[in-house]
Amino acid sequence: MTPSRSSSRDRRPGERGDLLDPSCPTRQLLDRIGTKWTSMVVKVLAEEAPDELRFAELRRRIPGISQKMLSATLQSLARDGLVARRVEPTVPPAVHYRLTDLGLSLEGPLSALRCWAETHMPEIDRNNQLADEPPAR
Repeated sequence: MTPSRSSSRDRRPGERGDLLDPSCPTRQLLDRIGTKWTSMVVKVLAEEAPDELRFAELRRRIPGISQKMLSATLQSLARDGLVARRVEPTVPPAVHYRLTDLGLSLEGPLSALRCWAETHMPEIDRNNQLADEPPAR
């Protein structure tokens, strides 16, 4: 990111902005894709690629996610063009989701972040335990 003193509305489309500026489009995108639910949805859909998954199956594969949160996450991913949504005109409608090529390109960086977290979790846990210990007298 190139620091910029101008506001995001002064930039041309595609121009890099200031990641520290809350109105920076890149920051806003990172806020959306940086959630735990987005990472999990992308992982589950990437495991099925190029096939689709129905909403209920996605929900079953992501423990702890509510119907409302899954719906909001999928809507956000679809709006950004990372997920494609297909509705079958049945009663009730059958809704299918799959990653687009753009969404598949996000799986690599998210996978690297998950791998980093798994590798360093023991160290992070130790640091948390040390921070939670009462101070020595």
